[in-house]
Amino acid sequence: MFENESAAKNAAIYLLARREHSRKELKEKLIARSELIDLDIVLDELIERGYQSDQRFTESFIRMRASQGQGLIKIRFELQRKGVNSELIASAFEAAEIDWFELAADRYKRKYKAALLANDYKERAKRMRFMSQRGFNSEQIGYAIAAADESD
Repeated sequence: MFENESAAKNAAIYLLARREHSRKELKEKLIARSELIDLDIVLDELIERGYQSDQRFTESFIRMRASQGQGLIKIRFELQRKGVNSELIASAFEAAEIDWFELAADRYKRKYKAALLANDYKERAKRMRFMSQRGFNSEQIGYAIAAADESD
């Protein structure tokens, strides 16, 4: 429980030192430890000083998740859940300049070493479901499967 705004600010800085957080995420973590302090004032000060930035958080989150092999759809959903507005998400995706088709192909090749047989529809559906759960759309999945078939 925080006694004053200074203690809340120190806790927020501690959390931000570990990793980037969205404003909503930070507020949720701090509100659990303090109901009496106006956290909006504390968070506004952190933003003003440059300690917290939803844009920086979004760019970092996109890079991290893409490097883990996750697709655009899943990353966008997670960012929305973390309270980042849609316009900021869209501009961050444009700035990231990630080739989602190549990312899908790379993720597919890492997971599936063996080629897909032409008439094995059950295995094809399983692989498509896996890629879909990682956040890739049907065009990206089709590209990944075709690229893997060409290389074999």
